Amino acid sequence: MVSARGDDKSMPKEAITNASQRNKFRLEKVQELSSTIETVYLAKPRGFCAGVVMAIKAVEDHATAMDQNGEDHLTVYHAIVHNDSVVQRLEAEHNVAFVEDLDQIQATVKDGMSDTVVFSAHGISPTVRTQAKQRGLSVVDATCPLVTKVHTEAKRYAALGYHILLIGDSTKHQEVIGTRGEAPSSTTVVSVVGNIKHDNALADPRTVEVPDPTKVAVLTQTTLNIDDVQQTVELLRTRFPDLTIPKADDLCYATKNRQDAIRAIAPDVDLFLIVTSDYSSNGMRLLEVAESICGNAKRVDRVEDIESAWLTGVRSIGISSAASTPEYLVDEIINLFRNGNPDLKVIENGEWENIKFREPKRVLPSEQRA
Repeated sequence: MVSARGDDKSMPKEAITNASQRNKFRLEKVQELSSTIETVYLAKPRGFCAGVVMAIKAVEDHATAMDQNGEDHLTVYHAIVHNDSVVQRLEAEHNVAFVEDLDQIQATVKDGMSDTVVFSAHGISPTVRTQAKQRGLSVVDATCPLVTKVHTEAKRYAALGYHILLIGDSTKHQEVIGTRGEAPSSTTVVSVVGNIKHDNALADPRTVEVPDPTKVAVLTQTTLNIDDVQQTVELLRTRFPDLTIPKADDLCYATKNRQDAIRAIAPDVDLFLIVTSDYSSNGMRLLEVAESICGNAKRVDRVEDIESAWLTGVRSIGISSAASTPEYLVDEIINLFRNGNPDLKVIENGEWENIKFREPKRVLPSEQRA
């Protein structure tokens, strides 16, 4: 099986040792310079959202159950969430395999149970769902319910004869692929205003054409920058006055709340750290929001990524993390700064979210819809 990102984890022991020594030296330098940091502001909420908690728990619980039943390892289609640390932990602790193609799974049946695949939190297209059934795979659908809502809207608008303009930051993002897959002949993916990615397959909202300007609906990738989405929708509304917009906003609550928390902190800090993998859309949008306000925002996957040069002249730091980032990665950063300055003030304001999603069940091939 291949990792969800296709990374080659094989590395000579000498390289690992050298890398560890370099990381240790860099952390010691960062810790030394962090003695001048007086205050850390922690954005709240940050880290795991309800959809991520649900998806990860589904993988852990089903992998454990399969192991206890003597079944083969659990397979996940695409990274369950977009965070390297989470993916690597599930591979190491639960023997989970991540694939980008269902052809990589050789379905077998043992004691009446077939091989099982988990669909990631980002959602999948109907084509992938059909392929799983045809291959005789049991499925656990860990799609975030807020993404499922957008899928439902896509099917409804297409059935009503609307052309759908799907606002996204990349045609290659799994959520966009899944949503567009619900009505591919009726959907055009348009770039969100302010998008810094280079994707020639994205249509320009300023020039995009549709079959019937009076029958146009707009949908949105759930993890985008709130302000950019609003600007894009207004631009499309100017071009298509009859534009239909869903009654409920497509942007998820976690996206909004984490961006708002950063906006409350960023004006008061010298440096803002966003803890996220670079392929997390919601995490990279947090980075953009922080940079637009603070003017000095950096992305780190983990504490080892912090560079000592960033701390020159810095007295206050803001920290937030993507909805797919585990909290222990933030804790490691706080501990590093505390070791450098025992008198460090850590200020945390705001409210944690109190939302839970029901864990998905395993569905056998015979129980899956056609």
